[in-house]
Amino acid sequence: MADTTTIQVSKDIKRELNAFKDYKKESYAEVIKKLIDKVKEDEESEMELSEETLKDLKEAEDDIRKGRVYSSKQLKKRLGL
Repeated sequence: MADTTTIQVSKDIKRELNAFKDYKKESYAEVIKKLIDKVKEDEESEMELSEETLKDLKEAEDDIRKGRVYSSKQLKKRLGL
């Protein structure tokens, strides 16, 4: 069996953890592990860029290299602001 420890949580947090249980006898360790895995998965998916976004970034970089950009001042003047 893996080493274990005890943590203190408020009754409110315990109630919230209970809401994440898939079945009545699921341990809090399993619930916490499931939540940690979900957070890691979400963080990884946020770091991945879609093909469309990567294409748009390359186009923007190309525009900047070729000077196809406007300063804020130029843009305001062009838009009549």
